[in-house]
Amino acid sequence: MNRVFREDLETIIGEDIPWEKLKGRTVLITGASGMIGIYMLNILTMLNDKRDYGIRVLAMLRNASKLPRKIRARKDVEIVIRDVTEAIELPGDVHYVIHAASPASPLIMQNQPVETIAANTLGTFNTLRLAKEKGAEGYLFISSREVYGQPEEGQEFFDEDTYGFVDQLNPRSCYSEGKKAAETMCVCYHEEYGLNTKIARLAHTYGPGMSIYDGRVQADFLKNVFYKEDIVLKSEGTAVRTYTYIADAVAGLYRILLGTEDMVYNIGNEDGKVSIRELAEIMVDIYPERGLKLVFDIPEGGTKGTAPYTLGILSSGKLRKTGWSPKYSVKEGFKRTLEYLEIEEEEKHE
Repeated sequence: MNRVFREDLETIIGEDIPWEKLKGRTVLITGASGMIGIYMLNILTMLNDKRDYGIRVLAMLRNASKLPRKIRARKDVEIVIRDVTEAIELPGDVHYVIHAASPASPLIMQNQPVETIAANTLGTFNTLRLAKEKGAEGYLFISSREVYGQPEEGQEFFDEDTYGFVDQLNPRSCYSEGKKAAETMCVCYHEEYGLNTKIARLAHTYGPGMSIYDGRVQADFLKNVFYKEDIVLKSEGTAVRTYTYIADAVAGLYRILLGTEDMVYNIGNEDGKVSIRELAEIMVDIYPERGLKLVFDIPEGGTKGTAPYTLGILSSGKLRKTGWSPKYSVKEGFKRTLEYLEIEEEEKHE
């Protein structure tokens, strides 16, 4: 196992989260091969290895080959080949459902808006229905900062009960409107059937397991630094984002699932608030010995397929009151991500 990945997992299970609730339980994870899904899955297998928890993991995905071979060979992991947009029937108990299956790449949102909204709406309905049928103890929906939309003028933070504007007639809203509808389903299943649903709204999350080819700005910057290329900005880079390292995010997700009372929580590292330009400058500075530069090449008419939000960052004050706090700065997190990528590259050539 990659050293960076292993260190992250060990840090997460060292958190004061009521992990014992998972003993002897069956946990379904959709999108199990994605960046979030693979972390969530490996936390469970590490709990089995280090604490003998006896967790049965159902890893749902469309292509089993995307899971590492060592995971596929484990007896405590059962692979379920299924598209979440189709009805889900599984034998035996399911005590917890973690719905992490969702397109996150702007390229997919731009070119496949139908598939994007279906994964978040139909996928959520199907997993909620399964959780109800199984009498699940907990259900976690992984939502997004994008449900908040564009903030009001001068608004800096989004709390869990403040919202901005989303244009539902913009095809790019397939992601944000799909997430919003899914959240409403979670509330409805809780209200009508008493299902213990939890909603986690993630800010921009990055780290080991993310694709450097998915079209998101942080992925493009990582790719540049990894291949020792100058970073090219296609805009002035004034949009402000909060970037949360994956290990911090996953610790927050498990805390929400297992150790909180309310339904909805933001997960975002306010200390990771940077503009796109500042992020590029940080990335260039991670390895100053490479002599990389920041270059501007702004096309006429702007860029297509990106989220239209320029302000509005997540406030994680509510989650912090439960004991969660991020451990990694933007620079530290992206440096760890690059270290992970370089270890993976070295292992390919061994």
